[in-house]
Amino acid sequence: MNAWLMLAGAIGAELVATTALKLSAGFTRLVPSAVVVVGYGLSFWLLGQVLKTMEVGIVYAIWSGAGLAIIALIGIAFLGESVSAVKLAGLVAVLVGVVLLNLADRSA
Repeated sequence: MNAWLMLAGAIGAELVATTALKLSAGFTRLVPSAVVVVGYGLSFWLLGQVLKTMEVGIVYAIWSGAGLAIIALIGIAFLGESVSAVKLAGLVAVLVGVVLLNLADRSA
């Protein structure tokens, strides 16, 4: 399978798991708690597969940066979390950093 598709799958699994973590109410709700375990397990397995063919610095930057930005947006849009200009600027900074790392990888 294509490494980029597996990385996208790892990000998706991490997003589902992190959202379920919030919904698990401190692991007191069974179904969201099970989703957390399976989601993070799948995410890390996929990351391991991706790392067979891609550099760890690039993979981790994309996985964590994209995950952080998207989960923050999920929190704002669906979980009632606060939004501010500073928070949005931080999200933009993370995304710019991920793009720059990818550009650096391609120019090296």
